[in-house]
Amino acid sequence: MNNKLVLRIVNLREAYDWTQKELADRMGFNKVTMNKIEHGNRAVTNEELAKFADLFKVTTDYLLGKNQTPSWATKQDTKDLKEFLESNEGSITFGGVDLTPEQDAQVRVAMATIFWNEKKKEKK
Repeated sequence: MNNKLVLRIVNLREAYDWTQKELADRMGFNKVTMNKIEHGNRAVTNEELAKFADLFKVTTDYLLGKNQTPSWATKQDTKDLKEFLESNEGSITFGGVDLTPEQDAQVRVAMATIFWNEKKKEKK
């Protein structure tokens, strides 16, 4: 089991202030299954991974620990990215309709890419 995935699921659950049972209910699991996942005793399927990502409004890459932060980025750069994403969260609609969680995750990835490209230009 991917340790980064387990850690991120636990951290996100705690950030949302959900119990294991509450997260299990939202995922359609029982508490025992959620406990096994959080202790690395049960793998997460691709479908479950996508559902976790949608539920927590993050990308599957984030859950899997695939860091998109460039090696040259500073802690301040990472903090600036977080603030940039948070300040723009929920501000994009399509035809006046809110984006789906999947679309929102795609926008966040695109915004992060733009952010890092602009930061790189600033540093040159």
